[in-house]
Amino acid sequence: MHKKHGQHLLKNPAIISSIVEKAEIKSTDVVLEIGPGTGNLTLRLLELAKKVIAVEVDPRMVAELQKRVASSEHKGKLEVLVGDVLKIDLPYFDLVVANIPYSISSPLTFKLLCHKPPFRSALLMYQREFALRLCANPGDDMYCRLSVNTQLLAKVTHVLKVGKNNFRPPPKVESSVVRIKPYNPPPAVNFSEWDGLVRLCFTRKNKTLGAIFKTSSVTELLTSNYKTFCSLKGQTPLSESEMKDKICSILDENGFSEKRSNKMDLDDFLKLLVAFNKESLHFT
Repeated sequence: MHKKHGQHLLKNPAIISSIVEKAEIKSTDVVLEIGPGTGNLTLRLLELAKKVIAVEVDPRMVAELQKRVASSEHKGKLEVLVGDVLKIDLPYFDLVVANIPYSISSPLTFKLLCHKPPFRSALLMYQREFALRLCANPGDDMYCRLSVNTQLLAKVTHVLKVGKNNFRPPPKVESSVVRIKPYNPPPAVNFSEWDGLVRLCFTRKNKTLGAIFKTSSVTELLTSNYKTFCSLKGQTPLSESEMKDKICSILDENGFSEKRSNKMDLDDFLKLLVAFNKESLHFT
Protein backbone atom coordinates (compact mmCIF):
# COMPACT_ATOMS: atom_id res chain seq x y z
CA MET A 1 0.00 0.00 0.00
CA HIS A 2 1.12 3.57 -0.68
CA LYS A 3 0.77 5.84 2.35
CA LYS A 4 0.69 8.93 0.13
CA HIS A 5 -2.54 7.64 -1.45
CA GLY A 6 -4.12 6.84 1.93
CA GLN A 7 -4.82 3.26 0.85
CA HIS A 8 -6.74 1.11 3.33
CA LEU A 9 -8.59 -1.67 1.51
CA LEU A 10 -11.98 -2.69 2.89
CA LYS A 11 -11.72 -6.45 3.39
CA ASN A 12 -14.78 -7.51 5.42
CA PRO A 13 -17.42 -9.04 3.07
CA ALA A 14 -20.20 -8.36 5.58
CA ILE A 15 -19.43 -4.63 5.67
CA ILE A 16 -19.20 -4.53 1.87
CA SER A 17 -22.58 -6.29 1.58
CA SER A 18 -24.13 -3.82 4.02
CA ILE A 19 -22.81 -0.84 2.06
CA VAL A 20 -24.07 -2.24 -1.25
CA GLU A 21 -27.49 -2.94 0.24
CA LYS A 22 -27.80 0.54 1.76
CA ALA A 23 -26.72 2.17 -1.53
CA GLU A 24 -30.09 1.19 -3.07
CA ILE A 25 -28.60 0.63 -6.54
CA LYS A 26 -30.98 0.39 -9.50
CA SER A 27 -30.26 -1.67 -12.60
CA THR A 28 -30.25 1.56 -14.64
CA ASP A 29 -27.71 3.37 -12.41
CA VAL A 30 -24.27 4.61 -13.35
CA VAL A 31 -22.22 4.29 -10.15
CA LEU A 32 -19.06 6.29 -9.44
CA GLU A 33 -16.46 4.60 -7.21
CA ILE A 34 -13.42 6.54 -5.99
CA GLY A 35 -10.35 4.58 -4.93
CA PRO A 36 -11.51 1.06 -5.89
CA GLY A 37 -8.23 -0.53 -4.83
CA THR A 38 -8.20 -4.22 -5.74
CA GLY A 39 -11.94 -4.29 -6.44
CA ASN A 40 -13.58 -5.85 -3.36
CA LEU A 41 -16.44 -3.34 -3.51
CA THR A 42 -16.25 -2.86 -7.30
CA LEU A 43 -17.20 -6.47 -8.06
CA ARG A 44 -20.33 -6.18 -5.93
CA LEU A 45 -21.31 -2.88 -7.58
CA LEU A 46 -20.90 -4.41 -11.05
CA GLU A 47 -23.44 -7.10 -10.19
CA LEU A 48 -26.19 -4.52 -9.65
CA ALA A 49 -25.40 -1.37 -11.66
CA LYS A 50 -25.73 -0.62 -15.35
CA LYS A 51 -22.17 0.73 -15.29
CA VAL A 52 -19.41 1.42 -12.74
CA ILE A 53 -16.93 4.26 -13.28
CA ALA A 54 -13.90 3.66 -11.06
CA VAL A 55 -11.43 6.50 -10.48
CA GLU A 56 -8.00 5.30 -9.31
CA VAL A 57 -4.76 7.30 -9.01
CA ASP A 58 -2.41 4.33 -8.45
CA PRO A 59 -1.46 2.46 -11.68
CA ARG A 60 -0.60 -0.68 -9.65
CA MET A 61 -4.14 -0.80 -8.30
CA VAL A 62 -5.57 -0.19 -11.77
CA ALA A 63 -3.67 -3.22 -13.10
CA GLU A 64 -4.82 -5.37 -10.17
CA LEU A 65 -8.44 -4.25 -10.58
CA GLN A 66 -8.51 -4.90 -14.33
CA LYS A 67 -6.89 -8.31 -13.84
CA ARG A 68 -9.47 -9.26 -11.23
CA VAL A 69 -12.47 -8.05 -13.25
CA ALA A 70 -11.24 -9.66 -16.50
CA SER A 71 -12.76 -13.02 -15.54
CA SER A 72 -16.07 -11.50 -14.41
CA GLU A 73 -19.19 -11.73 -16.55
CA HIS A 74 -19.71 -8.03 -15.79
CA LYS A 75 -16.32 -6.79 -17.06
CA GLY A 76 -17.98 -4.88 -19.90
CA LYS A 77 -19.76 -2.66 -17.37
CA LEU A 78 -16.53 -1.26 -15.85
CA GLU A 79 -14.87 1.97 -16.97
CA VAL A 80 -11.61 2.92 -15.23
CA LEU A 81 -10.41 6.53 -15.10
CA VAL A 82 -6.74 6.78 -14.11
CA GLY A 83 -5.87 9.98 -12.28
CA ASP A 84 -6.43 12.26 -9.30
CA VAL A 85 -10.18 12.54 -8.69
CA LEU A 86 -9.74 16.15 -7.56
CA LYS A 87 -8.14 17.13 -10.87
CA ILE A 88 -10.13 15.24 -13.50
CA ASP A 89 -13.52 16.12 -14.96
CA LEU A 90 -16.08 13.62 -13.77
CA PRO A 91 -18.65 12.23 -16.23
CA TYR A 92 -22.36 11.75 -15.52
CA PHE A 93 -23.25 9.41 -12.64
CA ASP A 94 -26.36 8.60 -10.57
CA LEU A 95 -24.74 7.34 -7.38
CA VAL A 96 -21.40 7.49 -5.59
CA VAL A 97 -20.35 4.49 -3.50
CA ALA A 98 -16.79 4.63 -2.24
CA ASN A 99 -14.21 4.02 0.46
CA ILE A 100 -12.38 7.29 -0.16
CA PRO A 101 -8.86 8.40 0.83
CA TYR A 102 -9.46 10.26 4.09
CA SER A 103 -6.86 12.93 3.28
CA ILE A 104 -9.09 14.38 0.54
CA SER A 105 -12.43 14.08 2.38
CA SER A 106 -13.33 17.78 2.43
CA PRO A 107 -12.34 18.87 -1.10
CA LEU A 108 -13.80 15.68 -2.59
CA THR A 109 -17.11 16.12 -0.77
CA PHE A 110 -17.56 19.64 -2.10
CA LYS A 111 -16.39 18.70 -5.60
CA LEU A 112 -19.13 16.06 -5.65
CA LEU A 113 -21.74 18.46 -4.26
CA CYS A 114 -20.89 21.01 -6.97
CA HIS A 115 -21.16 18.40 -9.75
CA LYS A 116 -23.76 19.09 -12.44
CA PRO A 117 -26.21 17.55 -12.92
CA PRO A 118 -26.68 16.59 -9.26
CA PHE A 119 -26.39 12.88 -8.46
CA ARG A 120 -29.13 11.06 -6.53
CA SER A 121 -27.14 9.91 -3.52
CA ALA A 122 -23.65 9.18 -2.22
CA LEU A 123 -22.60 6.54 0.30
CA LEU A 124 -19.08 7.40 1.42
CA MET A 125 -16.64 5.99 3.96
CA TYR A 126 -15.02 8.70 6.09
CA GLN A 127 -12.84 8.96 9.16
CA ARG A 128 -15.28 8.79 12.10
CA GLU A 129 -14.49 12.28 13.40
CA PHE A 130 -15.03 13.83 9.96
CA ALA A 131 -18.30 11.91 9.56
CA LEU A 132 -19.57 13.19 12.90
CA ARG A 133 -18.74 16.77 11.92
CA LEU A 134 -20.63 16.33 8.63
CA CYS A 135 -23.74 15.17 10.49
CA ALA A 136 -23.52 17.42 13.57
CA ASN A 137 -26.48 19.57 14.65
CA PRO A 138 -26.48 23.03 16.29
CA GLY A 139 -25.29 22.69 19.88
CA ASP A 140 -23.23 19.55 19.25
CA ASP A 141 -19.53 19.69 20.11
CA MET A 142 -18.67 18.67 16.52
CA TYR A 143 -20.88 21.36 14.91
CA CYS A 144 -18.70 23.53 12.67
CA ARG A 145 -18.32 25.27 9.32
CA LEU A 146 -18.17 21.86 7.58
CA SER A 147 -21.53 20.87 9.09
CA VAL A 148 -23.23 24.08 8.01
CA ASN A 149 -21.84 24.16 4.48
CA THR A 150 -22.58 20.50 3.74
CA GLN A 151 -26.09 20.63 5.18
CA LEU A 152 -26.89 23.73 3.12
CA LEU A 153 -26.34 21.65 -0.03
CA ALA A 154 -27.48 18.17 1.01
CA LYS A 155 -29.29 15.97 3.50
CA VAL A 156 -26.59 14.15 5.49
CA THR A 157 -27.12 11.05 7.63
CA HIS A 158 -24.80 8.71 9.53
CA VAL A 159 -25.39 5.16 8.25
CA LEU A 160 -22.83 2.75 9.69
CA LYS A 161 -19.85 2.58 12.07
CA VAL A 162 -16.88 0.61 10.73
CA GLY A 163 -14.03 -0.52 13.00
CA LYS A 164 -10.39 -0.20 11.92
CA ASN A 165 -9.89 -4.00 11.81
CA ASN A 166 -12.17 -4.24 8.76
CA PHE A 167 -9.39 -2.75 6.61
CA ARG A 168 -6.03 -3.90 5.30
CA PRO A 169 -3.81 -2.39 6.55
CA PRO A 170 -5.86 -1.08 9.51
CA PRO A 171 -5.99 2.74 9.66
CA LYS A 172 -5.15 4.53 12.90
CA VAL A 173 -8.71 5.84 13.21
CA GLU A 174 -12.26 4.47 13.32
CA SER A 175 -14.49 4.98 10.28
CA SER A 176 -18.11 5.66 9.40
CA VAL A 177 -20.31 5.45 6.32
CA VAL A 178 -22.37 8.56 5.59
CA ARG A 179 -25.21 9.10 3.13
CA ILE A 180 -25.27 12.44 1.29
CA LYS A 181 -28.33 13.36 -0.81
CA PRO A 182 -27.90 16.68 -2.67
CA TYR A 183 -30.87 19.02 -2.77
CA ASN A 184 -32.22 19.27 -6.31
CA PRO A 185 -32.60 22.04 -7.24
CA PRO A 186 -29.78 23.39 -5.04
CA PRO A 187 -30.54 26.37 -2.76
CA ALA A 188 -30.54 29.78 -4.44
CA VAL A 189 -27.56 31.02 -2.45
CA ASN A 190 -24.20 32.36 -3.62
CA PHE A 191 -22.10 29.64 -2.02
CA SER A 192 -18.80 31.55 -2.01
CA GLU A 193 -20.42 34.43 -0.13
CA TRP A 194 -22.26 32.03 2.19
CA ASP A 195 -18.96 30.33 2.98
CA GLY A 196 -17.31 33.71 3.55
CA LEU A 197 -19.89 34.51 6.22
CA VAL A 198 -19.83 31.07 7.82
CA ARG A 199 -16.01 31.07 7.93
CA LEU A 200 -16.07 34.35 9.87
CA CYS A 201 -18.74 33.13 12.27
CA PHE A 202 -16.80 29.97 13.15
CA THR A 203 -13.42 31.63 13.73
CA ARG A 204 -14.47 31.57 17.40
CA LYS A 205 -17.68 29.59 17.43
CA ASN A 206 -18.28 29.96 21.20
CA LYS A 207 -18.06 33.76 21.14
CA THR A 208 -21.05 35.98 20.41
CA LEU A 209 -21.45 37.35 16.91
CA GLY A 210 -21.28 40.81 18.45
CA ALA A 211 -17.75 40.09 19.64
CA ILE A 212 -16.65 38.42 16.39
CA PHE A 213 -17.95 41.17 14.12
CA LYS A 214 -16.27 43.91 16.18
CA THR A 215 -12.80 42.60 15.34
CA SER A 216 -10.68 44.76 13.05
CA SER A 217 -10.27 41.97 10.49
CA VAL A 218 -14.04 41.71 9.93
CA THR A 219 -14.45 45.48 9.78
CA GLU A 220 -11.60 45.79 7.27
CA LEU A 221 -13.04 43.01 5.08
CA LEU A 222 -16.55 44.50 4.94
CA THR A 223 -15.18 48.05 4.46
CA SER A 224 -13.01 46.90 1.55
CA ASN A 225 -15.86 45.00 -0.11
CA TYR A 226 -18.20 47.96 0.39
CA LYS A 227 -15.69 50.33 -1.24
CA THR A 228 -15.70 48.08 -4.31
CA PHE A 229 -19.50 48.12 -4.35
CA CYS A 230 -19.58 51.92 -4.02
CA SER A 231 -17.05 52.46 -6.80
CA LEU A 232 -19.25 50.42 -9.14
CA LYS A 233 -22.37 52.35 -8.10
CA GLY A 234 -20.75 55.79 -7.93
CA GLN A 235 -21.53 56.11 -4.20
CA THR A 236 -19.51 57.42 -1.28
CA PRO A 237 -17.99 54.59 0.83
CA LEU A 238 -18.11 54.44 4.63
CA SER A 239 -15.12 54.98 6.91
CA GLU A 240 -14.08 52.10 9.17
CA SER A 241 -15.68 53.77 12.20
CA GLU A 242 -18.93 54.24 10.27
CA MET A 243 -18.73 50.63 9.15
CA LYS A 244 -18.34 49.45 12.77
CA ASP A 245 -21.53 51.34 13.68
CA LYS A 246 -23.36 49.87 10.69
CA ILE A 247 -22.31 46.32 11.58
CA CYS A 248 -23.46 46.74 15.19
CA SER A 249 -26.77 48.18 14.00
CA ILE A 250 -27.42 45.24 11.65
CA LEU A 251 -26.66 42.69 14.38
CA ASP A 252 -28.76 44.50 17.01
CA GLU A 253 -31.78 45.15 14.80
CA ASN A 254 -31.92 41.52 13.65
CA GLY A 255 -31.33 39.95 17.08
CA PHE A 256 -27.90 38.46 16.35
CA SER A 257 -25.55 40.36 18.70
CA GLU A 258 -25.77 37.78 21.49
CA LYS A 259 -26.09 34.69 19.31
CA ARG A 260 -23.27 32.15 19.01
CA SER A 261 -22.39 30.27 15.83
CA ASN A 262 -22.37 26.86 17.52
CA LYS A 263 -26.07 27.24 18.37
CA MET A 264 -27.25 28.71 15.02
CA ASP A 265 -29.07 26.64 12.40
CA LEU A 266 -29.17 27.10 8.62
CA ASP A 267 -32.12 29.50 8.77
CA ASP A 268 -30.22 31.70 11.24
CA PHE A 269 -27.19 31.92 8.96
CA LEU A 270 -29.41 32.64 5.96
CA LYS A 271 -31.23 35.45 7.82
CA LEU A 272 -27.87 36.89 8.87
CA LEU A 273 -26.58 36.85 5.28
CA VAL A 274 -29.77 38.49 3.98
CA ALA A 275 -29.57 41.19 6.67
CA PHE A 276 -26.05 42.19 5.59
CA ASN A 277 -26.82 41.92 1.87
CA LYS A 278 -29.82 44.24 2.29
CA GLU A 279 -27.34 46.89 3.42
CA SER A 280 -25.08 46.11 0.42
CA LEU A 281 -22.50 44.43 2.65
CA HIS A 282 -20.90 41.31 1.19
CA PHE A 283 -18.44 38.66 2.35
CA THR A 284 -16.62 38.01 -0.95
